[in-house]
Amino acid sequence: MLLDGEDWQRVLHGFSQSAFRLETLPAYKVPGEAEDFEEFLNGSRIDPSTYTSGWTDRLRAHTAAGRTVQRVHIVTRPLSDYLRYEFMYYEPHAMAGEDIRILDLTDRPNPGLPDQDFWAFDDSTVVLMNYAPDGTPLNRVLVEGGIDQYREWQRIAVAESVSFADYVKEHGWQ
Repeated sequence: MLLDGEDWQRVLHGFSQSAFRLETLPAYKVPGEAEDFEEFLNGSRIDPSTYTSGWTDRLRAHTAAGRTVQRVHIVTRPLSDYLRYEFMYYEPHAMAGEDIRILDLTDRPNPGLPDQDFWAFDDSTVVLMNYAPDGTPLNRVLVEGGIDQYREWQRIAVAESVSFADYVKEHGWQ
């Protein structure tokens, strides 16, 4: 089943315990980011200590309610311009309560993870995030049944990754 509009928003924000995101692409063409991304390429940076957005507000609300939001982003070095841009936002997102982790496959084999982005909610609902090769969003598909493999991929991704803060400490990102 395709998820769009209000149906997608209900799933994305209606979880009761946990949300997990696996990101696999070096770049995403997110609607509405083009101008900010261009400004980033021209040297503009946000101040993570004062930055706020609808997403950071939701992260704070989820955390205050005892819910967890976690993501693992699979990367290889050198980081793409888009990943450097996205990493700039990871800092305030982490400060707002999101557990952001990085799995760098530059010097190691993939531990068996797919090249498919997905969200997993409350250990019971999985949504595939489908993109064109250039990172343009295509659609979101609710997985109906058979989510044990996604639970295993989540477990592997978390176990094999490091915290965003530790990754930046070791490798930097700018």
